[in-house]
Amino acid sequence: MKLLVCGGAGFIGSNFIHFMLESHPDYEIVNYDKLTYAGNLDNLESIANNPNYHFEQGDITDLPRVTEVIKQYEITHLINFAAETHVDRSIYGGIKDFVLTNSLGVQMLLDATRATNLQLMLNVSTDEVYGALGLDEDRKFTEDTPIMPNMPYAAAKAGGDLMCHAYSITHKTPVIVTHCSNNYGAYQYPEKLIPFFIFKAMNDEAVPVYGDGLNVRDWIHALDHSSALDLLLHKGNPGEVYNIGVDNERNNLEITKMILGILGKPESLMHYVQDRPGHDRRYAIDASKIMNLGWKPKYTREMFETGLKETVQWYLDNADWVTKIRSRMNEINQHIKN
Repeated sequence: MKLLVCGGAGFIGSNFIHFMLESHPDYEIVNYDKLTYAGNLDNLESIANNPNYHFEQGDITDLPRVTEVIKQYEITHLINFAAETHVDRSIYGGIKDFVLTNSLGVQMLLDATRATNLQLMLNVSTDEVYGALGLDEDRKFTEDTPIMPNMPYAAAKAGGDLMCHAYSITHKTPVIVTHCSNNYGAYQYPEKLIPFFIFKAMNDEAVPVYGDGLNVRDWIHALDHSSALDLLLHKGNPGEVYNIGVDNERNNLEITKMILGILGKPESLMHYVQDRPGHDRRYAIDASKIMNLGWKPKYTREMFETGLKETVQWYLDNADWVTKIRSRMNEINQHIKN
């Protein structure tokens, strides 16, 4: 397999590349990334000299550039992680970049897939396109749940997903869409909840909890997500949608207390702040379809505390990575203020 990984310098994409090169050392992987603020080649420093790994900088909305890279490396499969994903930025910072990347960018990749006759395109999406569930509802998102996003970010992702469906029906483009729950693990940009809270607690700073802290997410380890995507690249059926989750629903208050406990910090660091607009109450994934295909996660609900401890320890053990990323965050925030 010669695999083009779009957005491979980001959190989930870089975990996926590490996983694939370890699981399939004979595969050739090309990392295609625009290197926005969340793209970080330090995530892939340990494999930079692997002869089967290549990096090409580019934007997924640039169809000629994408097509050029596909032809240059004789790509057979494409997987797309490239996305604008930060919900708060989509609410307060403007939605244009989200629509361009999450909707138009996916359409460009579909055109590239058609033009170069790729065997398969896999578009990595989110459970947030389904909208929200109530805390007292006895149901989960399935592949048949209607798409009904509540936030601009999720709406932009839904646009890309619907384009995949349309290309599959109209053009018979070989594309699979996945909807995954919240990821955690190494290399995550610290605007996201778990690393953000880890960094705050490490420095004895106040840890901000939105609203009452009872919003529920279904948490999956990035390496389990990677193993699911690996399976779909080999056994998934084009034209179909697969939900990926591990039945690990946790509310934000529980996550916060677990992180503080692991770090030996007092719960007095928790600071309740005003909730954000349109904050979905609960996400929950029914992943029985992909499990029936043979996927088994390592970090199940029972293993979540182990996975979270390993994640916290990774950030503690990788001080240089943390220092660099915090410096980048400060530069970006200063640029925004100016």
